[in-house]
Amino acid sequence: MNLTIMPIQHAIHTAIDILASDKSISHRVCMFALFADSVCRVKHFLRAEDTQRSLTIAQSLGLNYTFQQNGDLLLTPPKYGLQTPNDILYCGNSGTSMRLFTGLITGANLYAILCGDIYLHARPMGRILKPLRSIGANIAARTLYAKDKQEELAPLCILPNAQNLKGFTYHSQIASAQVKSALILAGLQGVEDAYFSECALSRDHTENMLYALQKQPYLQIQDNRLHIQPFKAFNMQTPPLHSFDISIPNDPSSAFFFAVLASIIPNTHITLQRVMFNKTRIEAFRILEQMGAKICYTNISSDYEQVADITIESAELHAVNIEENIAWLIDEIPALSIACSVAKGTSKIRNAAELRVKESDRIAVVLQGLKSFGIQTIEYADGFDIIGGTLQKGVVDSKGDHRIAMSFAIAACVCGGTILDSACIQTSFPNFITLLQQLTTIRQTECV
Repeated sequence: MNLTIMPIQHAIHTAIDILASDKSISHRVCMFALFADSVCRVKHFLRAEDTQRSLTIAQSLGLNYTFQQNGDLLLTPPKYGLQTPNDILYCGNSGTSMRLFTGLITGANLYAILCGDIYLHARPMGRILKPLRSIGANIAARTLYAKDKQEELAPLCILPNAQNLKGFTYHSQIASAQVKSALILAGLQGVEDAYFSECALSRDHTENMLYALQKQPYLQIQDNRLHIQPFKAFNMQTPPLHSFDISIPNDPSSAFFFAVLASIIPNTHITLQRVMFNKTRIEAFRILEQMGAKICYTNISSDYEQVADITIESAELHAVNIEENIAWLIDEIPALSIACSVAKGTSKIRNAAELRVKESDRIAVVLQGLKSFGIQTIEYADGFDIIGGTLQKGVVDSKGDHRIAMSFAIAACVCGGTILDSACIQTSFPNFITLLQQLTTIRQTECV
């Protein structure tokens, strides 16, 4: 599907509950419910394509689930532990599903095959395969040889071993919540203590949920590293985790698209309601503040994570240098690039080579899109410069990347434009287009 978006020619004053629950938490409730001691209840589960993949995979491992009439999701753990899936596990476009379940299934010592769509099959999997193999995992992958390097890619085939996984001490040179979570989920099911550290703190939802649910101190912080004690070390007679009743807040990465919109449409203020307020997830809002946007945080509360209402007012933006806490910004940089494109001066983004191995090569695709929208840029191996200017009507191919599609939809709200291959938006934010249609005119056409 292609989207043609008309420019917004009026100020916006509104409050929005985006009804796009946090994707990271929605993935993880499917996984932790497999180890819970009774039925779990989830309010505001994100019913998007990516999270549905995790739910279906967990079902293949023994989890039962039902959606009630009020929308609540009930998760019933397997009675006799995880079971070997009887079919290939399809992850769609979800890298989180593939990488985290690879760790979880490896730890459970089960046989499984995981595959995805053409975009997921192009994303590197060596970053989780290398550490998992170092502790005894037996995983086969498709290998692609290109010039002076080789990449290991999906589909992945996990083979059970005669023995459980060994303990490990692993330091990740990549600040990746997916790598960290895969190793935690594997280590919890091993037979020896394990230790994990990383070059910089990545998103910490896995740790936060485990701290809240663990019956014993399976996960602790010692000397700036995670100490993972396996479930088996405590001789539990019941499943290792408490059941949970959780209300998932709105995803800050999804909400951020409308924060950028509020900051670049003149005389506008938008309040985004029930947004997760985890410090590793709101860095993009902090950057937008540095650029001059007026942002305030109210009604802060806590459950498994902090939640807040966030109000953004438009302002004249100025350029910014972004080179720290990139792991906290990796999903928001495409949207931040739209703010940078209208900011006064030259914005610089560095240390962001990880952008090249997301759903698309986000460095290349963002710069192609900005060029089409009349913005000058300079590309580097690990980032880019954006020379602030005036957005002009353009056309961008999302390359199947939901965050590219939504970022340039926001840009088109300023000047008009067309987004090619926008169906990918369904992977994380199914009602994005509906919300945007309340603010401007959108025409949807089938891809030719």
